Amino acid sequence: MVMGNSFYKNSKSVLLILLVLFVLNGISSYFFLRLDLTKDKRYTLSPTSLEILSKVHEPLYVKIYLEGDLPPEFKRLQQETKQLLEEFQAYNKNVSFEFINPLENEESSMDNIKQLYTKGLTPVNITVDDKGKQSQAIAFPWAIAYYKNKEVNIPLLKNIMGASTTDKVIGSVQHLEYSIADAFHKATTKKQKKIAVIKGNDELQDIYIAKFLLQIRESYHIGPFTLDSVANSPNRTLDALKEYDLAIIAKPTETFSDAEKQVLDQYIVNGGKSLWLIDQVTAEMDSLYNPAGATLAFPKDLGLNDMFFKYGFRINPDIIKDEQGSPIKLATGEQGSATQYQDFNWKFAPIVYPESQHPIVKNLGGIKFDFANPIDTLKNGIKKTILLQSSQYSKKIGTPVEISLDIVTEETSPNHYINTGYKSLSVLLEGNFKSVFENRILPFEQKDFKSSGNINKMIVIADGDIVKNQLDKNGEPVELGFDQRSGNLYDNKDFMLNCVNYLLDDSGLINIRSKDLDLPLLDKEKVYENYTQTQVLTIGLPLLALGFFGFLFTYLRKKKYSK
Repeated sequence: MVMGNSFYKNSKSVLLILLVLFVLNGISSYFFLRLDLTKDKRYTLSPTSLEILSKVHEPLYVKIYLEGDLPPEFKRLQQETKQLLEEFQAYNKNVSFEFINPLENEESSMDNIKQLYTKGLTPVNITVDDKGKQSQAIAFPWAIAYYKNKEVNIPLLKNIMGASTTDKVIGSVQHLEYSIADAFHKATTKKQKKIAVIKGNDELQDIYIAKFLLQIRESYHIGPFTLDSVANSPNRTLDALKEYDLAIIAKPTETFSDAEKQVLDQYIVNGGKSLWLIDQVTAEMDSLYNPAGATLAFPKDLGLNDMFFKYGFRINPDIIKDEQGSPIKLATGEQGSATQYQDFNWKFAPIVYPESQHPIVKNLGGIKFDFANPIDTLKNGIKKTILLQSSQYSKKIGTPVEISLDIVTEETSPNHYINTGYKSLSVLLEGNFKSVFENRILPFEQKDFKSSGNINKMIVIADGDIVKNQLDKNGEPVELGFDQRSGNLYDNKDFMLNCVNYLLDDSGLINIRSKDLDLPLLDKEKVYENYTQTQVLTIGLPLLALGFFGFLFTYLRKKKYSK
């Protein structure tokens, strides 16, 4: 009878527990909750990512090619990619993904590599280090997002100049949510906003900004817009320009007429965003490669000074000389077969490392300038944010002045740069811009002329070459930011894309870039130095603890039931 009551009570308790679990499970199906216990909240998706996910109404499939025999750093990148995609998938079941090893099958690996190459997915050489034994391998740190009939490449590895593999992985994880969210945004959103590339004043030719244009073409409509028609029909030209959301003026060399300035001015006052890439000095690197190894740098008059002054800044006709320059290879020794090339520091091509925490430049690496000019900001009620500036050991050089390659042998000390550094090279301006033609006779009659408009923003960069890609031996454009003379890749492309995204971004993608992550990785050198100790701590100690608890559990169990 006692046993019957005990069985009845136990059965009742079990049924009650099952009933409670069933009810809780039913209730939980109506609620969505995920806990991110990481200190930096790296798996907590931003509101922007969630908004993009809400627009994925059909299956979105992602192929990730980061698979195979990878070193620990790439394994970590693979793991972070998987976990982040699982977060995307948890919020929207239309998202699915698969990891693929393109080199798994030796017979088809070459065909797979060629196919990935045609899609723009270039591999990276990696060093597999096993207890001091090194071997070379290749990996494809890329993914492709498929949505309806669209394909969007997703770069998983950020190429940081001069960084170790570990630092590259940390930087890549930093940008991982942005890379995935940006690809989903491109795949699911139709192009709406329009960018005008201003022509007519001898701006950079398309082939020199090809890589930049190809990149922004994935998200926006792009069209060349010539100001030549201003001479015959200025009002019609202005109306046509107002159809664009952003105007890019990339390194003009010819003076703007007053009528052309009125068109640009009224475009800005009426809310058009603008990105100015301006050289106030004529100086080209190619002109230095002559027998004398020198060229004359002289001021350039574009006729824009009064316009810029009204908006609250001034680009001075000086050249920045910076000890934090970029490397340049020059011939040394005897000419002929004995000629050797050596790396020198070229002070007129500064490498700028952003110090601002603004989303446009936060977490970016070095950005290369060429013959940059200093920018002064003026008080006029417009908010100004310094995005990029030269180093502490820099100064401005007045023009006209002769620039010679012999400067690479110049010896300097910190005493040469007392209170001369930190010159502004790029500025973001936000506010209510006043027309330069306010209270002035207009170059052409305009019935709807405005002296001021709504809140607007523009970005000014005092170097047109920052957006210029070099050409290879076949005349084809190379990656923006890649310097063939030194073999270094700078962050020019990411900076330029951030500028465009910030000026046009209505989905908040730019803010994801500024997410800070703390990603601890294994220090392989310390592991090698203490290999036996590491094995004991990571393998032996857990097994010893498991054995101890197993013995203790068995002992206590025998002691309890042996009576």
